[in-house]
Amino acid sequence: MSGGSIQSDVSRLVVPVSEDDHRQGPDDAAVTLVEYGDYQCPYCGQAYPVIKEVQDRFEDDLRFVFRNFPLTHVHEHAQHAAEAAEAAGAQGEAEFWAMHDLLYEHQDALDDESLSTYADQLGLDSERFRRDVESHAFEERIHEQFIGGARSGVNGTPTFYINGERYDGSWSTSLLSAAIQRAL
Repeated sequence: MSGGSIQSDVSRLVVPVSEDDHRQGPDDAAVTLVEYGDYQCPYCGQAYPVIKEVQDRFEDDLRFVFRNFPLTHVHEHAQHAAEAAEAAGAQGEAEFWAMHDLLYEHQDALDDESLSTYADQLGLDSERFRRDVESHAFEERIHEQFIGGARSGVNGTPTFYINGERYDGSWSTSLLSAAIQRAL
């Protein structure tokens, strides 16, 4: 189509970043990178070190937000892994990120026993963690993130948004960094 620019809502982040999100980096950073991810997704696992590199490169200019988008129809442990991350997060934001990292670093071991081992490894209140995971205490929060992602056009993982605009380019360190640099 020529002659004008029509922007589709599915290329924009529908649910704005808020205090309820898990965030790394300053809230007043010039660029916000939002990822909708699935802890069992191999592509998210490949993107994980890229995000770490980008965070190191941009430091205080970048705020990173992670939202759950478990693809339960293809990843049998995705939902429970998301619930484990949220249960860790209920014990502190640093605990969420520590669990987030462990889950991506050990994607081949996301069964219940492994999740409990990770909680112990992180020094979490293991009884509280187990109770939160077994009762599905964060199932609704994860579902809300999933629905928000779907409303924003997320249909696979990882899906990224830079300052509210969907980023559909390669998530190699160089190309994602270039997109963030342009947003600066």
